[in-house]
Amino acid sequence: MTTVTAYLQPIDRDGLLKFAAAGCADPARRGTNKVRTVMEGKYRSLSYVGEHAPVVVDEPLHLFGDNTAPAPGEVVLSALGGCLAVGITAVATWKQVKLSKLELFLEGDIGNPAAWGAGGAELPPPQMGFQAIRVKVNIEGEATRAQLDEIVQHANMYSPVANSMRNPIAFSIATA
Repeated sequence: MTTVTAYLQPIDRDGLLKFAAAGCADPARRGTNKVRTVMEGKYRSLSYVGEHAPVVVDEPLHLFGDNTAPAPGEVVLSALGGCLAVGITAVATWKQVKLSKLELFLEGDIGNPAAWGAGGAELPPPQMGFQAIRVKVNIEGEATRAQLDEIVQHANMYSPVANSMRNPIAFSIATA
């Protein structure tokens, strides 16, 4: 009896190594992500990213939205999940580990007693937003469980989105 394993489509390892070498040569190099968000009405908004279809955001019915799309916090978790998945794929590729399965499950504890600052509870910023985030990674591939766990932990440590959530960042907002 023969077991056939299907692997996830790989990324370009040579390209990845070239990209990594450029980062080593210039650790201060940065790019800029740009998004334009337009409110449609009620709590439904469209965020335009490059030439892609817009990312639609809404609020659930119990928060006075129409529940036509994920809520902002869910989009944040999906960005985190996507970034971690990219990182895990990159680290696995770097370590020459073929992955046959990669699935992330994210949960975040968030409340809105401040009602977006519209007359709700008066809370200091650290008490608003996500108070806990849990990520479970279902990963399979040509490696031991310990090696797969090391890949996940390594990717987590270097995830730009995870680190943006863990660490204070410069933030400014102004009217146009």
